[in-house]
Amino acid sequence: QVQLVESGGGLVQAGGSLRLSCATSGRTFGYTLGWFRQAPGKEREFVSAISWRGANAYSADSVKGRFTISRDNAKSAVWLQMNALKPEDTAVYYCAAAPRPWTAAPSDFKYWGQGTQVTVSS
Repeated sequence: QVQLVESGGGLVQAGGSLRLSCATSGRTFGYTLGWFRQAPGKEREFVSAISWRGANAYSADSVKGRFTISRDNAKSAVWLQMNALKPEDTAVYYCAAAPRPWTAAPSDFKYWGQGTQVTVSS
């Protein structure tokens, strides 16, 4: 069973930066790793994902140019560097793993972390 644990969330002013980390355990060979977020009263939404070798990374239009995803399989970890944060980025951020072909739908990601809160003040 794959387990994922996020860290790095917190409170930051608009325009600031945070770096989220996700440590994985168990077998994740070949898995795509990604980040989702969910704000109060809203659907859980796709943020970014990265392929096994890191050659392909995908981000939602809402975060392109501001967020960068990366991974290091030797460390079994994935990160989300978030820059130029906006109040609308406030949400619980979840690390997730997809063991097979996926879309941006949360249901395509089989394993999930517990979430880490990101709050951006104006």
